[in-house]
Amino acid sequence: MPAAKTAKKTTTVAKTTKPRAAAKKKETETNPLQVPFFDALGERDGEFDLPKAIFDEKPNVPVMHQAYLRQMANGRQGTASTKTRATVHGGGAKPYRQKGTGRARHGSIREPSMKGGAVVFGPHPRSFAHDMPKQMRRLALRSALSQKAIDGQVRVIESFVFDEPKTKQAADLMNAMGFDNSILVVLPAPNVVVSRSFENLNGAKTILARNMNVRDLFTHTYLLLSKDCLELLEENFSPREKKHK
Repeated sequence: MPAAKTAKKTTTVAKTTKPRAAAKKKETETNPLQVPFFDALGERDGEFDLPKAIFDEKPNVPVMHQAYLRQMANGRQGTASTKTRATVHGGGAKPYRQKGTGRARHGSIREPSMKGGAVVFGPHPRSFAHDMPKQMRRLALRSALSQKAIDGQVRVIESFVFDEPKTKQAADLMNAMGFDNSILVVLPAPNVVVSRSFENLNGAKTILARNMNVRDLFTHTYLLLSKDCLELLEENFSPREKKHK
């Protein structure tokens, strides 16, 4: 018998690769509390440090969602109403005789199956209001503001200088600051000249600092804060200090 051929096993020696040099450039982490600061003409004037009490909150998504649903529900009027058989006008007499007509038997024109009759299980006036503790509402607002700062969508301006309501002047200011999406402008106090200058801009809205809410923060991309608003935000929405026993 022919001798069986013995197959030679070839062993492959894994090449030992030398460790790569660990001289990689580390990207400098940007501080979300440092945001661009602009003067009244829209020119960049360095950085501005946001207060940690408001913009350094860890975003709490469930609380923000609950606050948003509460605000949307509380905005509903709840005035929709339909008539039942007791409130529809007419129907005192039987519409036609019981037998011999070839139609279904009806006793009143106010029945839901009749044209112009009542509505079954229709809406009636009610309240859609939701309750939410004040501390949770403030936490939701701080979370939304902190998320805006993390996303780099917060800008601070020294002040607004408008001699008269001018939409073009407001548009030029926004273009100079580099806004490319919707803007929420926050004012420290009512200012008719500034409000009327921004009200005709598409995607722009002005509110007061004390009226800051989650819905407006969610529906606008950028947040433009007047410098004087920051103290009001700290005063109204800072977390409550814990009392030590």
